[in-house]
Amino acid sequence: MSTTNYPSATPPNQPPRRDSKNLIIGLLAVGILGTWGYFLWDKNNNDQKMTQLQTQYVAVDSSKNELQKSFDASLSRLDSLTGYNNEIEGKLSERNTEISKLKGQISSILKKNKLTAAEKKKAQSLITELNDKIANLEQEVARLTTENQTLTTEKAAVTVERDTYKSQKDTLEVVKQGLETKVDIASTLNANSIAITPINEKNGGKEKVTSTAKRVDKLVISFDVNNRIAQSGPTDVYVLITDPEGKPVSVEALGSGNFTTREDGEKTFTAKVPVEIETGKTKRVEFAWRQNSDFKRGDYKIEVYHNGFKIGEGVRTLKKGGIFG
Repeated sequence: MSTTNYPSATPPNQPPRRDSKNLIIGLLAVGILGTWGYFLWDKNNNDQKMTQLQTQYVAVDSSKNELQKSFDASLSRLDSLTGYNNEIEGKLSERNTEISKLKGQISSILKKNKLTAAEKKKAQSLITELNDKIANLEQEVARLTTENQTLTTEKAAVTVERDTYKSQKDTLEVVKQGLETKVDIASTLNANSIAITPINEKNGGKEKVTSTAKRVDKLVISFDVNNRIAQSGPTDVYVLITDPEGKPVSVEALGSGNFTTREDGEKTFTAKVPVEIETGKTKRVEFAWRQNSDFKRGDYKIEVYHNGFKIGEGVRTLKKGGIFG
């Protein structure tokens, strides 16, 4: 048996190299499988999250669509009401303002692509409030419609009653006018005892009746008037004097003019005589006619008019006087 201090070229008890290589390969395989497993798990987890997000989006979008449908339905109801409501002027303006405000708020929320839970809740609350206001508006319109129908019925009845009254009033007006005309005609004065006296005024104020034309200074005309129904008070009597040549005596400076008769139209009057009458009593009327020219020989015709009617007349003849005319 030999001994030496030099090491041996072949180490004693060395394991085979094949076993170490297999171990390394095994560990790498385990690592790769673990990594793939993680990737598969992470992918599955992400897919699950995406599915959940898609489900939530569909749910949110579905909720939004339902909200939009509810809102559109509310708008449709509102439009139908507003169309009728426009006929009821001024009564619902305040409620329309409130509804318009709610519409704006709801539309502002629903314009967003995605809604948060708070926005969804807010939109639902606003739509509920909108529907309440629309319901109240429907009730108000129904009430006003009933009132309008009642008023329409009452108006129709009142219109018939009014037309009946108007017809009766028109009939009564015709009767009244007829009676007024009759009363007016019946209140025309009656003239009696007409006298025409030619007067010659002498020196010293003495007066003498004369029938000589060239001596007449004035004609004194007198007559009685009366009427049983004429109202007491002042009235005018018109006197027409026609000269022997058939011409009306008219001196504008002395108050002559024109008036309208009921039978002969417009005529010329010589004098307008004011008379104060009393109902049912006879009144004596007297006035003197002086003219700014000489009186002529012949017949002077005197006509008396009241209320457009001739109520009396008389004739006075003036003669040529003495040997020298």
